[in-house]
Amino acid sequence: MEIKVYKNAEEIGKAAGQLYVDYINANPSCVLGFATGASPVPTYDYIAESYKQGKVSLKGVSTFNLDEYCDIPREHKNSYYTFMCENLFSRTDIDMANVDFLDGNADPDEESARYAAAIKAKGGIDIQLLGIGRNGHIAFNEPGDEFTDEAWKVTLTQSTIDANSIYFDDIPMPRYALTMGIGSIMRSKKIIMIATGESKAQAVKDMIKGPVTPACPASILQQHGDALIFLDEAAAKLL
Repeated sequence: MEIKVYKNAEEIGKAAGQLYVDYINANPSCVLGFATGASPVPTYDYIAESYKQGKVSLKGVSTFNLDEYCDIPREHKNSYYTFMCENLFSRTDIDMANVDFLDGNADPDEESARYAAAIKAKGGIDIQLLGIGRNGHIAFNEPGDEFTDEAWKVTLTQSTIDANSIYFDDIPMPRYALTMGIGSIMRSKKIIMIATGESKAQAVKDMIKGPVTPACPASILQQHGDALIFLDEAAAKLL
């Protein structure tokens, strides 16, 4: 686990974004795992701007995303598919035929098997991007009694519902989601974790300094052979 601390989220976006640009240019048909939420947006902005300036092409890249809400249309304004389209895909030349997403409206067991097979067929994920929750969760894998493996249907915690309900002004906040499991995440060849803000400081400390335990799902990254942790000064304050 390699730790890099930057002044703010903008500086992280530049550093992580340049890493992606360099990797894509060196590996035009690479397989990337993406995340949603506020943390990766500066990175997506950097990649999109680099494309606009002719410095990178995503035409040959394949992608998988960590998670998706259940029981809402894929095209809903708050789906994670829409988030990725708005924040990255529509701003580059990526071939949408190479974009794979968990289907929150499919049978969970069948969709989990399909997603695992699709990732395997692409040769695995080269770089998986992650954020971290205040309780140490990664994707929608909340603290629990054991580490998960492949994709599965999760009941969202009340804290997650409380935090995200403000975005759902037209329909009720979904109560379930499909998420990539910890095992799938850990099989990625490289992992990039981005954490910003003082509210993430305790989770970051537990992830890096604490024991490896499903009570802090992100702590499993201590056992990954190539995990790069990007922190701003606020998120790193307890280290």
